Amino acid sequence: MEQLILGVINKHVEEKKVIGSGQHGFTKGKSCLTNLIAFYDGMTGWVDEGRAVDVVYVHFSKAFDTVSHHVLIRQA
Repeated sequence: MEQLILGVINKHVEEKKVIGSGQHGFTKGKSCLTNLIAFYDGMTGWVDEGRAVDVVYVHFSKAFDTVSHHVLIRQA
């Protein structure tokens, strides 16, 4: 049953273009690596044009993995 529902949802998402091309996580054929490659390509293009580029890349799951979930729930 789950596979059937997943298939219907995936078909809808693809046909309606719900997820943009910039989305890499949880997207078939894309990954953190493809995200980094696309990001690097964009940034190096700007540098080649002589534009100033500042980058801050944050890994949010690391932040959430270090905080006690009980504390987060209690504070909500």
